[in-house]
Amino acid sequence: MKLLAPLVALFVALPVTAQNYPNRPVRVLVGLGPGGGSDTVARIMTTKLTDVLGQSFVVDNRPSAGGAISSEIVAKAAPDGYTLLAMSPTHVITPSLRSNVGYDPIRDFAPITLTVFTPYVLSVRNSVAAANIRELVALAKTQRLTYASSGIGGSNHLAAELFKHMASIDMIHVPYKSGAQANSALIAGEIHVSFTAIGGLVSHLKAGRVRALGVTSLKRSAATPDIPTIAESGVPGYEVLGWYGLGSTAKTPPAVINKLNATINRALPELKERYANIGTEIAGGSAAEFAAYIKTEFEKWVRVVKISGAKAE
Repeated sequence: MKLLAPLVALFVALPVTAQNYPNRPVRVLVGLGPGGGSDTVARIMTTKLTDVLGQSFVVDNRPSAGGAISSEIVAKAAPDGYTLLAMSPTHVITPSLRSNVGYDPIRDFAPITLTVFTPYVLSVRNSVAAANIRELVALAKTQRLTYASSGIGGSNHLAAELFKHMASIDMIHVPYKSGAQANSALIAGEIHVSFTAIGGLVSHLKAGRVRALGVTSLKRSAATPDIPTIAESGVPGYEVLGWYGLGSTAKTPPAVINKLNATINRALPELKERYANIGTEIAGGSAAEFAAYIKTEFEKWVRVVKISGAKAE
């Protein structure tokens, strides 16, 4: 009986810990630098969590190795909910691009909530002789087109690779150091095609600097309802989404996960306009739904990386 006493005390203590969570600052790791999509989405949410839960949720940017450093830190952190990860597609893509990353994207994490998502826009420079996706596919079968990305293995790079595969075409990849540089190259006419997050392109579309042919979501985007989807424009079933969510270390107490999940789901409607201003749409849902989505995304990008032959080393 004496041996059982510490175990009983531990299990009795867990609900109390969750009830009092958080009672000190919470660190949120972001695998990309300040000012990017992951960082901006995370800062909007951490500001709200700080206000609602009464403790500081502090963003810690670790921009290296395709986000692998931040994911590894969280994977090895104490499972107490005080070290969280701002999750995005890089979390599930990087393990297929790099050997020996220090984490398993499924096993080592406890997903909390899918917060927002954003489709990409397939856009072309103004001189491209294609008015829609079908014409672009036909054009690509007669001449070699180039496409820009923000780097090898990024979600916009792999979005283009999936498009190539499903449309049975080829295009030449031209990687840039950032999404801003890729956009500038498209506007300047240096490349033909680009897949870009809506938030970074709307002003250029309105100014007529580039033309949008399709969005990568299965449904039209609320931000650009006049742009058809690629799936409805000749490539059935095509879908790629930029997504952002929050996760913790595996074995974090379920009550802590549930508290964060409930808090975020209540906050998202209040943040809808702020997120819309950066081209994203609120998501939400249960932790189990987010876990299932991450698994599906991981399996999807493993296949796409294999098809593309992309490697980050």
